[in-house]
Amino acid sequence: MPVEIVTDPAHGGRWTSLRAGGREWLWRRADPRRARVSPGDAFVDAGGLEECVPTVRGTPDHGDAWSRTWSREGDAERVECDGFALTRRIRATGEGAEVDYALTADPGFRFVWAAHALLDLSEQATLHARDGARTRLFPEAAPLLPGPWPGDAPWVEGDWPAPRGLALDRLGPADGTAVGAVVDTARVCVHDGADRLSLALEADGQPRSLALWRNLGGFPAPNPYRSTGVEPMLGRVFDLADAGEDGDDTARVPASGEVRWRLTLTAHCRCP
Repeated sequence: MPVEIVTDPAHGGRWTSLRAGGREWLWRRADPRRARVSPGDAFVDAGGLEECVPTVRGTPDHGDAWSRTWSREGDAERVECDGFALTRRIRATGEGAEVDYALTADPGFRFVWAAHALLDLSEQATLHARDGARTRLFPEAAPLLPGPWPGDAPWVEGDWPAPRGLALDRLGPADGTAVGAVVDTARVCVHDGADRLSLALEADGQPRSLALWRNLGGFPAPNPYRSTGVEPMLGRVFDLADAGEDGDDTARVPASGEVRWRLTLTAHCRCP
């Protein structure tokens, strides 16, 4: 089923709509501050899908692309950031859409990228990834785990779908929790009633994963809301500063000065 994607190059390149079969998949929230941001500003969450690069958490929060104006020429959208440039091309296919990316920077440049998609999902929605995929849980999950958090560890690991006994594949109603995880998988399928949306990532020679932000009314203080981030990722950490020196946790620009990757979206939705 074709997927229709609308972006807003003037305001950070954010995806503002992802529709298939009459269903809008992206969750959005109104915040007038979003239209006035500039590089270095604190992140303003308006929902949709943000291109988070070269980090998700850390500095700059949610990366350096969301607060900049993108340019559009033909079928290409491009943003120039500190130390790198990102270009994307979106095209519809018979079963969904493909998004081709290219990041150019000096050889050796390390980065994390996430398609930070906040999805509009019901309390019955479930997430389907490879059983047994290694999954990193981050410190906000500590109150939900048995036993104390191990010192100053940046993460702990377990197996999908219930790392350390914490079931992440079912969303459920708001319960006042918010958990971030990174799953060692390049593909995920979201089931919500009769509707399905799958997201798959291809990238030669780069670490691929899935970032999950399961916010069931636990963030932000003092006015939390419910939102679900299902985010194909290059890299294996939210914060670039947490990456090890061996390079396994980040993408890295090769001698050619360019990294290319593809995000494929496939939708199967009931008729409206």
